Amino acid sequence: MQKHTDREYESELETLRERVLLMGATVEQLIGAALDAFERRDVALAQQTIENDDQIDHLEVEIDRLCLRILALRQPVASDLRFITMSLKLVTDLERSGDLAVNVSERVVELGSFPSMPAHELICRMGSLAQGMLRDALDAFVTGDALKAQAVAERDNSVDALYEQLFPELGAIMRADPESVESATRLQSIGKYVERLADHATNIAEMVVFMVRGQDVRHGFEVARVGRR
Repeated sequence: MQKHTDREYESELETLRERVLLMGATVEQLIGAALDAFERRDVALAQQTIENDDQIDHLEVEIDRLCLRILALRQPVASDLRFITMSLKLVTDLERSGDLAVNVSERVVELGSFPSMPAHELICRMGSLAQGMLRDALDAFVTGDALKAQAVAERDNSVDALYEQLFPELGAIMRADPESVESATRLQSIGKYVERLADHATNIAEMVVFMVRGQDVRHGFEVARVGRR
């Protein structure tokens, strides 16, 4: 971002940046805990993860208010405007990612003492990929690295490929053992949540490209630059 002589304005932009980074780090921790709870079948950790979601909601509201205040009072342009508008969108994806971590945790609690299934390992692999995508997307946001952000978006295909393997695998398990239906459907839900986590990481990565280059790369195409940096 370009520097301004207005120190108060610069302070507001820096505060916004710090709050977005804090929200990103908090969401990362929540997702990590949810996936760890799933991998270890740790119901206590899953319950704690559910309780920790409130902080993310509070940060979303705080960031929204700060963005709207800056837009109303400062009338930013060019790269500053992109940064602020992308922050508004980015926190929505972060908040939804936090909700998905809660969803995973809720299913872990419901699974309780159900025996583990082979599909468990497949979902763990998906989770590891999705978690890495979010981490790298946020790193790209911090450093303004459009190339790294593009690489994150390209990795979404790997998560989708694993997700496509999950349904037939769970279907085969349920056909072989009708008593497994209850636990298998919960695993199916967790797989969907993880796949959506990867989608949100992709959204964030695409926002970073727009913020840095002024190029809209959503849906597999590029729109020309929309302003000077």
